[in-house]
Amino acid sequence: MTGTTGTLGLSSEARNLHWLLGNLVEEVPGVRSVAVVSSDGLLLLSSDPDRNTAAPVSNSRSDGPRGSSADLATIVSGLGSLTIGAAKLMDGGSVKQTMVAMEEGSLFVMAISDGSLLGVHATPDCDMSVIAYHMALFVGRAGHVLTPELRSELRKSMEAAQ
Repeated sequence: MTGTTGTLGLSSEARNLHWLLGNLVEEVPGVRSVAVVSSDGLLLLSSDPDRNTAAPVSNSRSDGPRGSSADLATIVSGLGSLTIGAAKLMDGGSVKQTMVAMEEGSLFVMAISDGSLLGVHATPDCDMSVIAYHMALFVGRAGHVLTPELRSELRKSMEAAQ
């Protein structure tokens, strides 16, 4: 896997999350870009190698939102807040996943147990069920390790990469 040298100095949990993100991007057909956003809207992990030198992939198909991972993080955070508010108004319980199908792509947002969000921007011809399945795997594996300490470490690594 390319780009893993940027994870040196990180804890094993942080390196594992970088690996999981890289695996999601490289192994799942149709994935353009991925972002993990904290509950307060800060970018924690990104598949965009230009934005995050610790990113696990150098992905030539990363033609996500125009401003790359920062814009994807903003969109994911905003959509997450909107759907959480809608669920409260409708007494719908917690939001598990949101999907937006567009002419030129799809956007998936899935909640992680700590209030963080996983966002995936995909191609228009992606298999939505495959992407949702792999997102659920990521959330299941990441949710129990995404502690406040790890979120702080990931934030610091993102700030250092800028």
